[in-house]
Amino acid sequence: MFVYEKLEELAKLQPEKVITTYQGRETSYGQFYQQAKNLAGYLQGKGYQKEDIIALYLPNSDYFLVCYFACQLGGFSVMPINTKLTAPEVDYILNHSEAKAIIYDVRYNAILGKLESTLSRFQDKIELGGDETLRTILADDTISYHKPSVERDDTAVVFYTSGTTGKPKGVMLSAGNVQAITQIWSDSLEITANDSMQISTPLFHCAAAHCFSVPTIYSGGKVVIEEAFSPEGTLDTMEKEKVTIFFGVPAMFSILLNTPKMEKVDLSNLRLFTYGAAPMPYELVRKIKARYPKVKVQNLYGQTENSPGATTLKDHYALEKVGSVGEPLPMTQVQVVDENGNPLPTGQVGEIIVKGPQVMKGYLKNEEATRNTLKNGWMYSGDLGRLDEDGLLYIVDRKKDMIIRGGENVYPVEVEEVLYEMDQILEVAIVGVPHEVYGEVPKAFVVVKEGQSLTEEEVLNYCRTKLAKYKLPAEVEFLDELPRNASGKVLKHNLRDNARV
Repeated sequence: MFVYEKLEELAKLQPEKVITTYQGRETSYGQFYQQAKNLAGYLQGKGYQKEDIIALYLPNSDYFLVCYFACQLGGFSVMPINTKLTAPEVDYILNHSEAKAIIYDVRYNAILGKLESTLSRFQDKIELGGDETLRTILADDTISYHKPSVERDDTAVVFYTSGTTGKPKGVMLSAGNVQAITQIWSDSLEITANDSMQISTPLFHCAAAHCFSVPTIYSGGKVVIEEAFSPEGTLDTMEKEKVTIFFGVPAMFSILLNTPKMEKVDLSNLRLFTYGAAPMPYELVRKIKARYPKVKVQNLYGQTENSPGATTLKDHYALEKVGSVGEPLPMTQVQVVDENGNPLPTGQVGEIIVKGPQVMKGYLKNEEATRNTLKNGWMYSGDLGRLDEDGLLYIVDRKKDMIIRGGENVYPVEVEEVLYEMDQILEVAIVGVPHEVYGEVPKAFVVVKEGQSLTEEEVLNYCRTKLAKYKLPAEVEFLDELPRNASGKVLKHNLRDNARV
């Protein structure tokens, strides 16, 4: 059953049950479905055809999810746009995708005002705020709607990757991909109708949408939406909404654990902390488990190209398999291969490849990149990893992040894990920087916890007790915070570009 069909079913079975909360506004399954159907009917009435791309340029809110499901209901391809991009980046995405219409928040008018020539070709520019075009459409129950004929291979969603190298690529996910990943995460996270899922990471990112929001709705639960993460505000919401599942990137957990308020709020309804986007340091997992012994933890690993979903590390392995991203998800195969695509023995490092019903159709209008990523049914991730004797996967690093120092391979994650053992460190990132003798050497960027102090020599002395000499950072630079993209991933290319040794 496609996700929009499941929504229709639940709207009939539990029309009064709350599906979303946002800043105190509650919406029921019946109301949500009707709003989405109204918007779908409006777009159909404007003449848009199946798989036409509808751009969403919206912040986190209940309306974001309504618009997402409206596109599914109408048979259109929804394309969420990262609201933190610059005007040229947004312009590229709108033009490259050939989006037919845009639904946007007026707070982004400063960006859109620079894109007049691009927007002039759009038949519809539906705004939220200002004239409230979107709210008017959502409230108009007189709009006619017809259920489309959707095939599993029809493009349902297009996510543009962050484009850390070159132009961003449009990942095409089919209706079948979305249905598969929804079922996969619903099962793996054991989501039920009793769950309240808190979302404070961006919904325009694939994980917040497809790992958490859509699976929760598919299971008949409630999605608790925050516009953005803030330590005290997030904790207030967690307590007030009696949240049962919370997702965050490791940095968010580190910040929360260092927020005094976390010791005071009632989190007795929590059953699961989930994390992803970056490895969770052992010390951080240990602290979470020690403070909340009744709350399970679960790591999620995947990429936009697999909807996202490849492996998961469940609670029983959290401290035993430190550094692992777990075992393959249901319906999913994972291998570690050499440069020729041959599977490698246990323990050897190679490229991680993934196969399953959640693997993308391909990149929009980019056949070459699609051929390089999809080979014989496998998706080549660009991540380096290894499998242990129990079949659990460990991420060593991104291919492009690996540092080659004088012929020796240095994996930044390994050095970062050591530095996270230091109590004074809140965040750390290791990148390779040019060196006239060794080609490149590791450099550490460190964020110190509030109220703590640390020197470069103290960091290096600690590393000397834990790491081989060739793995030692050549320099330590202290920052107030690490640069991140909207999904919480550290922008290591920014650090590399600005680094000098």
